[in-house]
Amino acid sequence: MVNWSYGVVLLIFLGNANALEGGMLFPRESESRQIQELEGMWDFRADNSVNRNAGFEQKWYADRLEKSGPVIPMPVPSSYNDITVDSNLRDFVGWVWYEREFFVSADWVQSKRVVLRIDSAHYYAIVYINGQKLMEHDGGHLPFEAAVNSLVNVNGPNRVTVAVNNTLTPHTLPPGTITVHQNSSAYPPGYMVQNVQFDFFNYAGIHRRVRLYTTPKTYVDDITIVTDISGSTGIVKYSMSTRGSASVTTHVAVIDHEYSVVAEVDGADGELRVANAHLWWPYSMKQDDFGYMYKLQVTVNSSDGVDIYRHPFGIRTVKSTDTQLLINGEPFYCQGFGRHEDSDIRGKGLDLPLIARDYNLLKWLGSNCYRTSHYPYAEEILDEASRWGIAIIDECPGVGITQDENFSDESLKHHLTVMEELVRRDKNKPSVIMWSIANEPASDNAKAGPYFKAVIDKTRSLDINRPVTFVTVREYNRDHAAQYVDILCINRYYAWYSDTGHTEVIKYQLTDDLNNWYNKFKKPVIITEYGADTISGLHTLPSFVFTEDYQVQFLEEYHKIFDIYRKKFLVGEMVWNFADFMTVQGVGRVVGNKKGVLTRQRQPKEAAYLMRHRYWNIINQKTLSNHRYNKYTKL
Repeated sequence: MVNWSYGVVLLIFLGNANALEGGMLFPRESESRQIQELEGMWDFRADNSVNRNAGFEQKWYADRLEKSGPVIPMPVPSSYNDITVDSNLRDFVGWVWYEREFFVSADWVQSKRVVLRIDSAHYYAIVYINGQKLMEHDGGHLPFEAAVNSLVNVNGPNRVTVAVNNTLTPHTLPPGTITVHQNSSAYPPGYMVQNVQFDFFNYAGIHRRVRLYTTPKTYVDDITIVTDISGSTGIVKYSMSTRGSASVTTHVAVIDHEYSVVAEVDGADGELRVANAHLWWPYSMKQDDFGYMYKLQVTVNSSDGVDIYRHPFGIRTVKSTDTQLLINGEPFYCQGFGRHEDSDIRGKGLDLPLIARDYNLLKWLGSNCYRTSHYPYAEEILDEASRWGIAIIDECPGVGITQDENFSDESLKHHLTVMEELVRRDKNKPSVIMWSIANEPASDNAKAGPYFKAVIDKTRSLDINRPVTFVTVREYNRDHAAQYVDILCINRYYAWYSDTGHTEVIKYQLTDDLNNWYNKFKKPVIITEYGADTISGLHTLPSFVFTEDYQVQFLEEYHKIFDIYRKKFLVGEMVWNFADFMTVQGVGRVVGNKKGVLTRQRQPKEAAYLMRHRYWNIINQKTLSNHRYNKYTKL
């Protein structure tokens, strides 16, 4: 049994695929911009060769994919793993290939800049247009794009071919290893296993939208918006960049819900003042006026014509003290969940009906925040959070950084690039109130201190207007990195992974833990995970682990302590998890992780009614001391 090196699996990776150049504005239609969706059924095949490199050796990208061998239809966007009934594809490791045809008009190609954008392909992607390499990207979850004008035909069909590799190595985010069994009679030839260092399924494929969009040849490349408040006036500081002609004039206006101009100014950098501004609030803080969104309308005039881009934003501030998390200067208590982009059949694929269902459920539960555990979610999801008035802890894919090799200079370089990409994408979203650079790393490793200090410092240099954190599972007196964060985020599973079944220990262990963390670091605390696996419909009296009864009893014991400390320095509680989700196979998981208060199909367990009662009582500022939850209670 030997380790199969990344150099073998990803033989043809070339160059610095992650050098950040320019902005990454979300494609939005306007008078000067058009969009062509490339969603639908693509041709697909997995490279089942022993070294997984047949596609490059035989140049599958040089002609129609079906000429290389059998193809099947594959929906884009979706994960490919659960679409078929083939367990080999579900668990496949290595390169898969996607292809479809598209057409572009001569007017687009001759007079505009035409861009191909992929919002997420997990994990490493190489893109070809008509057999010519266009771009590559190292890392899942975040978008990448390039202009295609020089590679497309205007008098016939074009082919876009995307090779995607899901292999995780010690230097990817998240990290992992590959084990290959060679020269062993106990395994088939070339048998390999992807070892992961996290507790969710490594879904792969083209997970989000693929689009062509146009801009004028001189265009708005990037916009940065920073807001502040002075009395009833909203202060909007902006900077923007263009590409193309060096000679441009710029006009910037703030547009309100009524499509009225409420402030305007000329120039690429400046400040606008919005009188009697509607502030962006979480719905739990202002139930009658939450999630208010303005648009920053940027108009650029050049010899190439006019480019118009309208960027949604909210006016709000986020700050932390040694005991509080403040939104618009008022204390905010995060009552929420950890989550996953995860659902039946489509895996991590973008699913607009599911997004709508989840936000309706979050509101029903009284949840005002969640963490994008453990990777960046689709922009459509975060934009809906802004509209619904739900706060987000925006987390990068730094989950499972637990081995010495994960703290290498190579890993750090990639981690810094991923944070640059994440902040570049999400910096203007009012729902994003905090950056999280990692989940449950080995922060008791001596290497963790300088490693995470570098990532936190880099993140602060990119955005000084939000707190920065990571989520720890280590002990307060052994953590080398917690000293650098603004808010302490801690995962705890007393009476589940330790003292299993003994809920009577929770109040003692959690009390000591919270006091120790605060006394050492003097920073506000969020319990970002606590929960118990629960099989829907399973009941015992008295309660027993894995029953709905135990999950309720478990959560109630935590709540007793939370109610004491949220009057002190506890600024949030987040149940693990919002809904059940898929994991790798293992004897500790029964078709996935079952810690959700909802099933994977988004139906409630008993714990959902408990959380709904608790969260809405907190919002409505009712006492909890004499209340037992009732699923039929009208709140």
